[in-house]
Amino acid sequence: MRKQLVLTVCTTMSVAGLLQGQWLPPAKNCDVKRSHFLVNGAAQYLEVAATKPAMRESQMRSAEKNLTQAVTTGGQDKNPSAWYFFGRYYAMRGDLWGADSAFSKVEAQLPLCHDDIQYYRRNLLWVPAIQAGQAALTAGNYDSAITALRAAAKVYDAEPQGFVTLATAFFNIPPAAYLPESTFRKQNPGLADSAFSARYQAALLTHYDSAAVYFRRGVQAAKDPKFEGEKKDAMFNLGNAFYGAQHYDSAAAAYDAYLKVAPNDVQARARLADVLSMGGHKDSAMTMYASILQHADSADPNILFNAGVMIYNAAPPSPDTAKISAVCRRKPLAAGQTALRRKTVCDREAADSQAQRDSAAAGNYRIAAQAFEVGLARAPQNRDGLFNLTSSYFALRQADKMLGTAQRLVQVDPMNRNSVRMLAQAWQLRKQGDSALYYVTISDSLLPVDVSVGSFGPTDQGATISGVVTNYHSKGSVPLKLVFEFLNKTGTVVTSATSDIPAIDGNGTYAFNVQAIGVGIVGWRYKKG
Repeated sequence: MRKQLVLTVCTTMSVAGLLQGQWLPPAKNCDVKRSHFLVNGAAQYLEVAATKPAMRESQMRSAEKNLTQAVTTGGQDKNPSAWYFFGRYYAMRGDLWGADSAFSKVEAQLPLCHDDIQYYRRNLLWVPAIQAGQAALTAGNYDSAITALRAAAKVYDAEPQGFVTLATAFFNIPPAAYLPESTFRKQNPGLADSAFSARYQAALLTHYDSAAVYFRRGVQAAKDPKFEGEKKDAMFNLGNAFYGAQHYDSAAAAYDAYLKVAPNDVQARARLADVLSMGGHKDSAMTMYASILQHADSADPNILFNAGVMIYNAAPPSPDTAKISAVCRRKPLAAGQTALRRKTVCDREAADSQAQRDSAAAGNYRIAAQAFEVGLARAPQNRDGLFNLTSSYFALRQADKMLGTAQRLVQVDPMNRNSVRMLAQAWQLRKQGDSALYYVTISDSLLPVDVSVGSFGPTDQGATISGVVTNYHSKGSVPLKLVFEFLNKTGTVVTSATSDIPAIDGNGTYAFNVQAIGVGIVGWRYKKG
């Protein structure tokens, strides 16, 4: 099962910027006084710096000199007006941390200056930091992006985009960039090798925890109704972050909150069902999976396939019938009971245990089959969907349905040993031993190689498919061609591409990658060229 959780970054925002050559005085309700000569002089220098670009640098230096003197030797360190113009100075310099500190001092004493200060926080500090972070993300420079976006989050918190972009950076950061293995080893010099891998993998998951922190802050910042869409996205992705961190109960709570504002989102229902199942809430998960099938018309086929896998895997495990029977036989004989009679009773107890499990599991398999059937109605060439539906029919002992689906599977994936074995099992279930043996022989010895497709990535303009060819024989294979046909949603061939597979040593492997160009590709099949 593959769950796509990777997020994308919004790259547009509105900017209420200062006009070139413009100086804005403090807002009328922001009671900033210029009575002290050093403060008044600094304000004049800043106005000239803003309105006369040729004099900007000299005037900025003079403003800084005045303000520094005012709050040090000038006795103005408690004067909010001095700090207001210091904040304006830092904002003009693009110094986020200096501006934040100065403006915070002002707001503590003059709360009515909040809206005035927010203007500068947003447009002179926050917007450039967001843009720098986005540019760094686009270039794949996650460290630089996170530094810029953290500064943005510090200086302005009235809109969700900064928090969401930072959360997305944490969510998508590659493990090697987030916490290199060498760094983790240096941080944990005494960690035994036997425990290293588990501890390192757990540490890698913490980038999802950081993502969750900022998605939550994005939700909190989206109070204005105009941010309703951004708020919903942040709520959904908060669940994704908890999911990635394997905090399944927290993820369930986040998805549940999201579904209260977006009740028809089938993808969120599927995610909620997944985390309920992983968190051990099997009954609630099954209820949610059933609700997904009720909304199947609006569900992406991959959501249905994933739901089917989870439902199938949630079936109760088979009991250890040998152990059940053995434990029963160790009990003392009942009055008048012979050893033979006790064996019969114990064997029946074991058989009943298996029958009860099979009866319970059949419900899972039926619902899973339904999910795969509906998904395949929309994506009929999906190899994994066909394989899993065939497995479901086998578990349900539905021979006729299994045979037809297994034949479709082999048409798509004819040189995969597991696919061919499925067809053999279908014939065996129909009690056609000769046909079953025929396909067992193909799978075990007649296929020249075993072809396993590992990934399929369709895009708007094409698709990529990759996998591994294994020579499962002891002798070397001969070169061959695999012709991949790329299909649209009706099963029509959009384009085809060939992969040349070289001779492979006995028990060796060869990785292949095939790219195709074409619009509307959603599926694939291949054949020997």
